[in-house]
Amino acid sequence: MEQVHLFTKKLKPTHISHALSFPTHALEAFSFPEGAHTVRFEAVDATDNVWGFCLSSRLTGAYPKPVLLRSSWRRFVELKGLVPDDRVAFFMERSDEANDMIRRYTVRAQRKVMILMGQDVWVDVEDLPLYGL
Repeated sequence: MEQVHLFTKKLKPTHISHALSFPTHALEAFSFPEGAHTVRFEAVDATDNVWGFCLSSRLTGAYPKPVLLRSSWRRFVELKGLVPDDRVAFFMERSDEANDMIRRYTVRAQRKVMILMGQDVWVDVEDLPLYGL
């Protein structure tokens, strides 16, 4: 399986309280049903928990402006204890299993724990107790 990094986003207060804006280029990784502007997908986190998300893009306007809807995103934010300046990263693994493209998504919620030699050090929020945070 080939893993593709879809995007990493540092969270702002509106991402915490409302919806997560999704980069337009990442829409390529999702198969929207014919005529639909939303797609549901599952992503696995660092502890193998499966999260259901709903990705939506607007029907009018100059560009699609995709977002993860609050109804699916908020539970993830709350249970991970995410705060502004944390970040999330989405990945897609794909394989060609006899020409039936199989896609598996993963999501990581991370917090910056330090700066080491001028570089930010990020860890999965599930590992924060190991750092005494």
